[in-house]
Amino acid sequence: METDRPRVFVVAGPTASGKSTLAEALARRLRGQVVNADSVQLYGAFRILTARPSQAAEQRLPHRLYGILGPSDRCSAGRWRSLALDAVTGGHAARRPSVVVGGSGLYLEALLRGFAPIPCVPHSVRQAAARRLAAIGPAALHDELREVDPVLAARLEPGDRQRIVRGWEVWQATGRALSSWQESAPSPADLQVRRVLLRPPRDAVRAAIEARVERMLAAGALDEVRAFQALDVPEDAPVRKAHGLRPLTRHLQGELSLDAAAVLTVNETRRYARRQDTWFRGRFTADHVLAHPPEVVTNEAEALACATLDA
Repeated sequence: METDRPRVFVVAGPTASGKSTLAEALARRLRGQVVNADSVQLYGAFRILTARPSQAAEQRLPHRLYGILGPSDRCSAGRWRSLALDAVTGGHAARRPSVVVGGSGLYLEALLRGFAPIPCVPHSVRQAAARRLAAIGPAALHDELREVDPVLAARLEPGDRQRIVRGWEVWQATGRALSSWQESAPSPADLQVRRVLLRPPRDAVRAAIEARVERMLAAGALDEVRAFQALDVPEDAPVRKAHGLRPLTRHLQGELSLDAAAVLTVNETRRYARRQDTWFRGRFTADHVLAHPPEVVTNEAEALACATLDA
């Protein structure tokens, strides 16, 4: 690889596929740094609930863009791109290649392909979009989005609430389809990029999600949720999209047993992982695809990836 442009290794894949483990292994081998591309791990409120790397892991080598935002803050893909490029450039200046890791596809797309300068959506418009979603549901709003932005609607599942609302509110605020804004994206950043995609078998991902939820509860996820409830965080704050927050909140309010809340957390996380897998299959061009189960990612997967990347 050349030495005058920042070296970036992108590790992508669905949640619970072993991304963080592989990213740390690669960064350690390459004497580099890990850069977060997970939209909820940006927030400091939920280290446990978002499966953010442990404090010990973050002390072993540099980890960037983890826990940097307050619970009421917001981060668009464009803002993240700017933060990530600063981190990558800083690492390059210190002779540290960057391992960018996460499952937020739009963030990775913004970094790799560039991102359109979409105007900020006023809070009143975001609130109106949220009310519309609550009134008619995501499938109906998806139908309405198809009328004004058929290109975006064709890329989204009817249940993808977050991105459907985003498309709707951008059209409401600007009178222009979000897909049209995205087509006017700037040129990609001048980086040397290798892309690694983790695609474990789905039954292995489900088992890993179940084990992760058990570990979260044992590690104190309920305490994190209790502490979060004491904060004055807007209902539409992005941090509230953390998987498990709603079921565990319902448990603390006496509406669900802990077992029921755990099952709901597993199921919503599994659905999200399935959507991620579909997205990466269709829109992420990988140099290396690793199909190992998450529990062996530090064995065959690490050896395969490192041997290929160092070649």
